[in-house]
Amino acid sequence: MFDLPKYGEGPCLARLADLLHVLGIDRARLQRGSVVVTGSNGKGSTAAFCAAIGRAYGLKTGLFSSPHLYRFNERFQIGATPIDDATLTRLMATVSGAIAQVAQRRGERFGAFEAQFALACLWFQEAACDFAVLEAGIGGRYDPVRLVGAGVSCVASVDYEHVQLLGDSLQMIASDKTDACAAGGRVIYGENCRALRDHLAEYNRNRGVDGVYVRDEIVIGNERVAAAAQRFDLAFDEHRFQELETQLVGSFQFNNAAIAVALFVGWLRQRRPDAAPASIEAAVRAGLRDTRWGGRLELIRQQPLTVVDVGHTPDGIRQALTSLAAIHGARDWILVLGVSRDKKSDEIVQALAPAFDRIVCSSAQHKGGDPAAIAQAAHAANPRADIRIAATVAEAVRESTAWADATGGRIYVAGGLFLAIEYAQITRGGRAEELDFF
Repeated sequence: MFDLPKYGEGPCLARLADLLHVLGIDRARLQRGSVVVTGSNGKGSTAAFCAAIGRAYGLKTGLFSSPHLYRFNERFQIGATPIDDATLTRLMATVSGAIAQVAQRRGERFGAFEAQFALACLWFQEAACDFAVLEAGIGGRYDPVRLVGAGVSCVASVDYEHVQLLGDSLQMIASDKTDACAAGGRVIYGENCRALRDHLAEYNRNRGVDGVYVRDEIVIGNERVAAAAQRFDLAFDEHRFQELETQLVGSFQFNNAAIAVALFVGWLRQRRPDAAPASIEAAVRAGLRDTRWGGRLELIRQQPLTVVDVGHTPDGIRQALTSLAAIHGARDWILVLGVSRDKKSDEIVQALAPAFDRIVCSSAQHKGGDPAAIAQAAHAANPRADIRIAATVAEAVRESTAWADATGGRIYVAGGLFLAIEYAQITRGGRAEELDFF
């Protein structure tokens, strides 16, 4: 990874524009060929869906997303293939050299996410991508993706996150994320943004930004949730798609898939207005059906049945719990619970603990919070639960597996990304120490 702090000094837009210039990025081409994905929850799945639709349409498609789950290379993909080590090393050297030059001239420090965004832009340009899907890091107003100037973007959802940067109300957070869209563009808003519609209409009015909303202008119908695949109908503008299928499960994935379809179709309408409706529909069907995106209600083991989820905001956790019960049933679960020490553990524990009678509290190697403190919070949230403590995730795997085997139970791992991915890594025979998170 880049030897840089996670965040740079102050707003990054001017220094990052300078960096893109030094790297020779054609920003007009970047703008023409890209869509931007923002939001509190669902960004990754939405971006993955959108990129898969682009590939299915026959476009050479780049995807920049974060965080990665197992390898840093996952953040940069062309054609669903992560960047290879040799190319990554070469481009990191190029970007690092340009950063040193710009930072010295400007007297400013870059952040690692800025460097990664620049690397993605450089790689996609070198590879002559036809289409790129770029996921925001946190917001939109000062996030690197604002420099794309995307004519079509989305806010997949809003929740209370990074309030010290984005603001302490949902209106402020949604406004910040909206600002990734260029003036005169279109923002596709997720279902839970509908309550903010009046505010966002006024916020967008003087920039000529058009907002469309899932469950209003973008109509989802005939939803069927299942463990293997989900199906739904989708209608917006002149498009009518019936019996669409996705293997990403959870009711929230209907929202993400609908946004992704609207994003791609909106971009295609601007760039190729004569695109054949049959070709669009074929790409939408194949792209949604073929999308794979780990860590989201992911079934990682059958015996005992084990599901992991990387969600770490209260609203995202509640949605995942609802979907878990709808897909697999609500009974006989053992919760493996852990929260990163930089997250609001009480809110996360309160969202999870009341739904489970058996809980194993643990701590991820990376940024894991104190498992004893998490157990205390779990007991306060659910005094009737049988709560055990496992100091490490490896111990939590052993404890929860033995408990499930003895009782015929099933295992749900939730509370944070690092916990879920370390648990999956160990369950598959790996070691948590092998993982390198950013």
